[in-house]
Amino acid sequence: MTVRVEIFAKNLEVDEPIKHYVTKKASNLDRYLSDIEQVKVDLEYFKSARSATDRYVAQITVRGRKALLRTEERSDELNNAFDATIDKMQRQLERYKGKHHHGRGDGRGVTEVSTAPAEGTDEQVSVISRRKTFELVPMSEADALEQMKLLGHDNFFIFFNIETDTISVLYHRRDDTYGLIEPKIG
Repeated sequence: MTVRVEIFAKNLEVDEPIKHYVTKKASNLDRYLSDIEQVKVDLEYFKSARSATDRYVAQITVRGRKALLRTEERSDELNNAFDATIDKMQRQLERYKGKHHHGRGDGRGVTEVSTAPAEGTDEQVSVISRRKTFELVPMSEADALEQMKLLGHDNFFIFFNIETDTISVLYHRRDDTYGLIEPKIG
């Protein structure tokens, strides 16, 4: 099966040697996971980046039958950003394959192992090490943004959105803007 590699560039020109290099390295990702159907490579240049080491951004999105994986890296050179991203994607694919394709040698599946009690104890093994509960206060998006800043939450803020009657997540983006996640049961 051949992997379809799509290259998208923003604020920069991608010449043929770079296209060839990116396509060759990205099409080899199927060595790590055989059911990859598409690899999307986004290359971007930020002239006004905060740091010179963040000017070039390479992002790789891998789509398979059951997998959707994404990695992103930044660097002061395009090739360095892409190489770091491809290395990160290879590690992520190996980790994904290990979790979903390799057996444990005893014939048990992933779900059986995660819910099976540990030997010698009656308690279940859990990968969740901490649970938090808190009261959601109904508020508007503007109030949530203000509350997020007042509390000093730098990454995200969960609130009950009175405008949509749903639980929403407000998050801080790298470009100093904010995003809103509105979950929907599908």
